[in-house]
Amino acid sequence: MYLSFKLSVRFTKRVYLLTLKRYFCGNLKETMETNKTFTMIKPDAVANGHIGAILDHIIKGGFKITAMKYLWLTPEKAGQFYAVHSARPFYNDLVTFMSSGPIVAAILEKDNAVEDFRKLIGATDPAKAEPGTIRNLFAKSIDANAVHGSDSDENAQIEGNFYFSAFEKF
Repeated sequence: MYLSFKLSVRFTKRVYLLTLKRYFCGNLKETMETNKTFTMIKPDAVANGHIGAILDHIIKGGFKITAMKYLWLTPEKAGQFYAVHSARPFYNDLVTFMSSGPIVAAILEKDNAVEDFRKLIGATDPAKAEPGTIRNLFAKSIDANAVHGSDSDENAQIEGNFYFSAFEKF
């Protein structure tokens, strides 16, 4: 009887947790990683006081913020994040820039998130970015281009996991 009670309690807890997850997360298929992307508001935009305006632009673009934090990267952490560029000549300058001030890291959710966010932020070179895009409005140069946006679903998941634990994501 004791074993039966223990199994029943365990089963009841599992059903309860799954019910809570469905209640707060909706249909689990709707929250698949393909509908998420990662962004950072870079040190230049933070220093220039553009956090609120950029977040407003993101929200008005139809994105839901599912995780967000304000932090200052160490050179080591910036180097780890941009390790994919370590062989490129701009790597050291990029690491120095990204660790020069605070950033805002965020995971965004929307259908077709990666592609839609890339359109919203515009070209890396703000001079070539479409009018009204985030980089057109807030970036100063190719190097100080205000925001980072993931370039693929796979990288969005990797980059989001770099900054956020499962407990911090909604």
